Amino acid sequence: MSSSPSANDADALIPEVAQLMVTALNLDIQASEISPDAPLYGDGLGLDSIDILEVALAVSKKYGFQLRADDEEKAAIYASLRNLTQHIAKHRTT
Repeated sequence: MSSSPSANDADALIPEVAQLMVTALNLDIQASEISPDAPLYGDGLGLDSIDILEVALAVSKKYGFQLRADDEEKAAIYASLRNLTQHIAKHRTT
């Protein structure tokens, strides 16, 4: 059996990660209102670099791995909730 997560595994995590973001950032929206494919920065969810640091901290606490600020794939990882969730599904230890 392969240990790599399927797209279905990542998709199943989307509501959980959305709720983690809402909680970590005290957002005034429901987790279900976050579109999986909308940008997290700018015109999408409107997060800034401080918000992203908060999300990274929450992810590391919940899923047991570090999202590093100097990761060269950072822009792709945080491009959308779906991308972030796929990254978590691939790297999580808990």
